Amino acid sequence: MVSVELGFTLGYILVCLCFVAPPSEFRAAGITVQNILAGWLGSEDLHFIYYHIKRTAATSLIHAALPLGYYVGLSIVSPHLQLWDFALAPTPAVVYFAVFSAIFCGVVVMNYIWSRKGWEGHPIVARLKSLGGNSWRATASSINVEFRRIDKFSSGIGGTRLYIMDSWILKTGPYNVNIAHQANVHLRVIKTENHVISHETGTSIQYLRIAVEQLSRGGKTFTIRLNSTEYGDLKNKLSAPIHAARDIVIRQSLSDMFLEAFREQVSQNPHHTLPEDAPVPEPCIGCMQTQSNIKLVKHCEEGDWGECVQCYCRPMWCLECMGKWFSSRQDQAHPERWLAGNSPCPTCRAKFCMLDVCFIA
Repeated sequence: MVSVELGFTLGYILVCLCFVAPPSEFRAAGITVQNILAGWLGSEDLHFIYYHIKRTAATSLIHAALPLGYYVGLSIVSPHLQLWDFALAPTPAVVYFAVFSAIFCGVVVMNYIWSRKGWEGHPIVARLKSLGGNSWRATASSINVEFRRIDKFSSGIGGTRLYIMDSWILKTGPYNVNIAHQANVHLRVIKTENHVISHETGTSIQYLRIAVEQLSRGGKTFTIRLNSTEYGDLKNKLSAPIHAARDIVIRQSLSDMFLEAFREQVSQNPHHTLPEDAPVPEPCIGCMQTQSNIKLVKHCEEGDWGECVQCYCRPMWCLECMGKWFSSRQDQAHPERWLAGNSPCPTCRAKFCMLDVCFIA
């Protein structure tokens, strides 16, 4: 029969592991430091730097207190051990209490030193100072402003989060925040991890490890771990290229593979010549960044046969946006049918297929 002490020990260790590295079930239930102390931490969206300064300090304190929580709990479930009478308590228990009490006191003193003069001694503030600028508060304000924008790239695996903004690269962990300026970094894919099955999606998955090397003096190199399906979105947000060795194969996402096949098919279709008096195509209304470069012209069937019909809209879309629109209108459960499918025009709803998408000559 399992003793009370052993059962409590195993249960406490399991709960602590789930609290220190919370699985998705714990995060969904709100059993995390961020949710428990939400009222004190404030808003991450409004004050990103101060939020994480307080979060990392609180996390270190709570995690340092967990071993002492075990001692207190064990004294309650097993009073016969007399853990609070140090003369009668078992020697290993007294040593355990002394060691972890010293560690907890050390963390308390460390947090007190950090918090003096408005958190001037915190490691996050030290990183902001190493980035240069007029003051670390000005740098923090710049990061806070950019973090509020909705166009930032964000990704999360386990207890870490990655944010890519117009000027900054941020990686948050339980006890620290890595900060790098996009203009002063060199990025390299150093490793890939292929897993046959993911516990979250039930399908195969590939993770990339990317080293972020800061070129400025005193800059710290750190690594980010990313799902390969998010690699394309990451590159679009970065201003610097990502270098990878030739032997590293990065698996494309399903949408990226379709866009590549879509682009190849459209390049084989006949080109469309606009009339001489036609106005110059305007920027794509989907992304507003690329000039409209395609026109929908019925080529798949002769006459009025088939589901596709002639579209009379002027050129308003670029190839990338039209490809994304086309894939979004397909049956997501059967990607093998996408190439043979059709889609309504995003403007007039006239049906077309891939054979009807033509580059403008």
